[in-house]
Amino acid sequence: MLTLEKKPEMFNIEEIFASKGRVKIIKILVQEEELNISEIVDRARLNHKSTLKHLKFLTKAGIVQEKIYGRIRIYRIKFEDYRVKAIKKMIDVWETF
Repeated sequence: MLTLEKKPEMFNIEEIFASKGRVKIIKILVQEEELNISEIVDRARLNHKSTLKHLKFLTKAGIVQEKIYGRIRIYRIKFEDYRVKAIKKMIDVWETF
């Protein structure tokens, strides 16, 4: 059976921002750069399962990178991605008001 995986650049803006949870996680990672999942759960005030689901989505979309150190998973925003740069600018402008 052939399964087609979307390439990161194929995710559209509606998919990225379709969830309040994803928006919260993006904002947190833009501010903090990298955190483990427990810190993201606490700051986003989301449950572990939905946070993990959103992080997996954002990783597939190429917005977030997962680093694994033994049993510890660290998630970082990919500032080198042009879309993340645009998202950061938008958040910076939005948060100044």
